Amino acid sequence: MLKTIKENTSAEIIEKKSKFIANVYYIQSEEEAEEIIKQIRKQYHDAKHHCYAYSIMTKNGIKNKMSDDGEPSGTAGMPMLNILVKRELVNVLVIVTRYFGGILLGTGGLLRAYSEATLQAIEKTEMVIEEIGYEVEIIIQYQELEKIQYYCQKNAITILKIEYEEKVKCILEMTEEEKEKIEQLKKEFTLKIENITKLKMKNIRKNIEK
Repeated sequence: MLKTIKENTSAEIIEKKSKFIANVYYIQSEEEAEEIIKQIRKQYHDAKHHCYAYSIMTKNGIKNKMSDDGEPSGTAGMPMLNILVKRELVNVLVIVTRYFGGILLGTGGLLRAYSEATLQAIEKTEMVIEEIGYEVEIIIQYQELEKIQYYCQKNAITILKIEYEEKVKCILEMTEEEKEKIEQLKKEFTLKIENITKLKMKNIRKNIEK
C-alpha cells in the first residue's frame, strides 16, 4: 500500500519580498509529472525559478526526482523531496515557483522558504492509502440490485456505474482482497451474482486519514 494525497493543493508565502508559490499534484506517471511542470512554466512564465520534486511508483519501484532550477545546489529540490520521503508520500509532485523580491536570502533562507511553502501546501490536503486494485463488472438480476448496493456501501466499495439492460450491469472499484471475497460470496450463493469480469487494473484509494 502507498500513502498519497487526496487532492491537488497550493500555498503561497512571502520571504523578504520574494514570493514562493507551491503547487502540489497527485500524479500517476513520470510523463504526467513532466507535462505539469511544463504547464507551470507557461503559467508563471515571468518567474525565474520553478523548482520541483516528485516521488512516483513505477513498475521498477519508487523513483524520486528533483530540480533546483538555477537556485544554489541543495536549497530547493532536495529539501522538497526530503519532505515527501519523510512523510512517505508517493505519486506526488511538488513545484515551487519563486518570484525574486530583490533581497538575497542565502542558502539557509532559501532552504527554509522552499520547505515552508511545500509543507503549507501539503498540509492543506488529506492523506489517503492507495493500493493496486481493479475495475470489476458484475451481472445481476434486478431484484438483487438493492442487496449489492447495500453490500458495497457497508464494505466501502465504490460503484462507478450501473447499466440497466435485460439484466443489471454494475461496474465496481475494488482491491484484490475485496475481489476475492466477492467471488467467494458468489460461489457460496450469499450474493446472487451471475458473472464477474475483471476489466482493468487500477490504483484504488482507501482509508482516508483524518
